[in-house]
Amino acid sequence: MRRALALAWEAVLFEVALYRSLARWVARRPDVPAGTTPIGYGQLAGPMMWLWIFGSAVEVVVLDVVLHRWLPAARLPFLVLGVWGVVWMLGLLASMRVRPHLVADTHLVVRSGARTRVVVPLVALAGVQAATHEVPGLVRTLQELDGLMLVGMGETNLELALTGPTTLETARGPWTVERVGLYVDDPREVATLLRRAAEVVARP
Repeated sequence: MRRALALAWEAVLFEVALYRSLARWVARRPDVPAGTTPIGYGQLAGPMMWLWIFGSAVEVVVLDVVLHRWLPAARLPFLVLGVWGVVWMLGLLASMRVRPHLVADTHLVVRSGARTRVVVPLVALAGVQAATHEVPGLVRTLQELDGLMLVGMGETNLELALTGPTTLETARGPWTVERVGLYVDDPREVATLLRRAAEVVARP
């Protein structure tokens, strides 16, 4: 029962976060604090999501026309459900656009969508390289698979090697790992950026 309530509460928080992301997207106010460098990760997912959104919107209109003629009593519930689905997907797309990864002075904030967040201290970085790894399962964004994996498009393409077992702050509590995998739009460019940021932090 307790687990079910926790899952239900997390679903509510996720839903609210989607609508907040959508509001930020409309207002053109990305969640990028001053002094941080944003790193995108939704370039490839964007076109696919727009296709889903367009297809869902067409489905809502077609279903509404059919129900209006043959089953008018069911028209309103299905219309509300369909519009909610389209708005939900828009919120998911918006969360990828307004919540990029962030490079700050002392740490890297790895994010994915509306709620997933992992903080990696730059001083803990031992190495950064572009490396693609396919990760099973598309539903869970945050997975532990020979390290902590923040999955995008079913894979990670940037690998962070840490100096040793490091406890990281995540949206699901602290995780102790030695490696972090994440997805970015341009892994080679981001690898160079993170190496330079880590060198700056390491200087006496």
